Amino acid sequence: MHEHEVKIRFCETDLLGHVNNNNFFIYMEDSRIRFFDDLELVGDNWNFILASTKCDFIKQVYFSQTLVIQSHVTKVGNSSFHLIQEMFEKESGKLVAKGKSVIVQFDFEKQQSHPLSEKMKETLASYQLAAN
Repeated sequence: MHEHEVKIRFCETDLLGHVNNNNFFIYMEDSRIRFFDDLELVGDNWNFILASTKCDFIKQVYFSQTLVIQSHVTKVGNSSFHLIQEMFEKESGKLVAKGKSVIVQFDFEKQQSHPLSEKMKETLASYQLAAN
């Protein structure tokens, strides 16, 4: 499992006083980028695109709270992988949101998917959940 922390800023809240739903996708993106960097999946050329994403909002989050985002791989394919990102309140440990994404390695010159290397597959598999 990969972990990343996010501190909620005032500008991420809305008129209702809680974090606006759009920001959860930003938190997921930030965590994915850290995931890619920490696993050394990207070098000088960024070669991944987001094919699909969704987020279930479970509990409201407010300014100044800290979220811990845990990322798990659920499936590794030929040129893509599936990622679950669970967001927890750091203080209470309660689940506040759960996101799912499909990420594809992409060849921008050919404008098509590109197979993951065996090394990438092995690295991703080491972050894969034992049971989905």
